[in-house]
Amino acid sequence: MLIMKITEFVKNEISGWKSIEIILLCAAFLLITLNSVFLKDNIIAIISAICGILYTIIAGKGKISCYLFGICGSACYGYLSFINALYGNLLLYICYYIPAQGIGFFSWKKHMKKTSQEIIKTSLNFRQKIFILTVSVFGIYMTYLILRHFNDSNPLLDGITTFLSVIGMYLTVKRCIEQWIIWMIVNGLSFIMWLNLIIHGQKAYSTLVMWGIYVILAVYFYIEWKKELVSNNKQGEVL
Repeated sequence: MLIMKITEFVKNEISGWKSIEIILLCAAFLLITLNSVFLKDNIIAIISAICGILYTIIAGKGKISCYLFGICGSACYGYLSFINALYGNLLLYICYYIPAQGIGFFSWKKHMKKTSQEIIKTSLNFRQKIFILTVSVFGIYMTYLILRHFNDSNPLLDGITTFLSVIGMYLTVKRCIEQWIIWMIVNGLSFIMWLNLIIHGQKAYSTLVMWGIYVILAVYFYIEWKKELVSNNKQGEVL
């Protein structure tokens, strides 16, 4: 009985993938593999990148299993942040991301489509967007001041990515399309932050590749979610 349930769960999770999504996943794994072989990358960075990319793609598909990879990837990335003195990212991943992903798992479970086993996607109204913007500006400033006080290696970028990631994860749990806009900003700045670390001698090439792929995936899934929400609105108007 348990084996049958697991088999059915896996079947639902891998259904509905488009060719472009499979190509993106394979290309990401190929780049990470090349990094590990030719550049002798940090093994933790490789695991973090693989789990992170799986999490992002599966979350973009609206599948609940994304959180299993998210927890593993967050633990690995927290370690990488610690050894590179990115304390804002360390606290973010260990104290917020891992617990939030546990909450997200149970929250998504309550809002699944019965046919496709994907989440029901939502969007913020105008007042909610203004509130999120206000909180983000204030939160980024306060995070920057705290990280600068504790001699963070890059308090500005780390502060922006740290606090916006808190907002992004909240919107992810809430199933809001606006999360992908937040992730575009966070992923782009994180790419710059890790590129700077690599230029200064750190071996974390897979992490850099991971953030670059995250940018592409955030743009792609924003477009996909937008299409679905527009389609749903049109169907609602017809009904």
